[in-house]
Amino acid sequence: MSSDIFDKLRAFDTPTICNALEVVIPERRGEGFITDIFAVACPDLEPIIGYARTATYRSTQPSTRPAAEMQEQRAAYYEYVEAGEGPTISVLQDLDEVPGYGAFWGEVNSTIHQALGAVGGITNGSIRDIDALAPGFQLIAGRIGPSHAYGHLVDFGGAVNVLGMEVSDGDLIHADRHGAVVIPKDVADEVPNAIDLVLRREKVILDACAEPGFSADKLRIAMANSADIH
Repeated sequence: MSSDIFDKLRAFDTPTICNALEVVIPERRGEGFITDIFAVACPDLEPIIGYARTATYRSTQPSTRPAAEMQEQRAAYYEYVEAGEGPTISVLQDLDEVPGYGAFWGEVNSTIHQALGAVGGITNGSIRDIDALAPGFQLIAGRIGPSHAYGHLVDFGGAVNVLGMEVSDGDLIHADRHGAVVIPKDVADEVPNAIDLVLRREKVILDACAEPGFSADKLRIAMANSADIH
């Protein structure tokens, strides 16, 4: 993906990206984005965009694997985060019956991931250290909690479902304080033009609302004029 496309997509919020995707691939308007309730670590951060690195996690019980094996897996996971096309967004599915018992994300992991080329993380689990996260690193999570408990990775690199959003390794993700959406890479180049179309259509209605004497009848006309824009 060209850096030019990244810059264009990063300039808009995630709801606008969703609106544009409804134009480009209307049959997909009901999927591909976060649908569950979530918490965002840094609401004032600009939107982020990156390629997914996926993993699964548990924290309610200690792992039964040997410590050396777990340490090797953790190192392999970080190598996976660093490898390939970037920037990246780490998408972590908490597999526990009640996700978020223990937090994967906090000061240390946000700092490590940022140093390895990640711009943020998304999880249905919990996050912590909100005031000590790596500067500029965005996190979206199911909840905020104080401890990492018995947290350990289960696997990485496979398909996950996080907060209602299906994600596979390498998917292109756009995220901000409103949530996140997967942008199919084969249509990413079409999204900037679709954004322009959406904004031009919206402007007709917004301008009409600002006019003196605005009424439901004038809104009807504005809506018809908006729909005629192609």
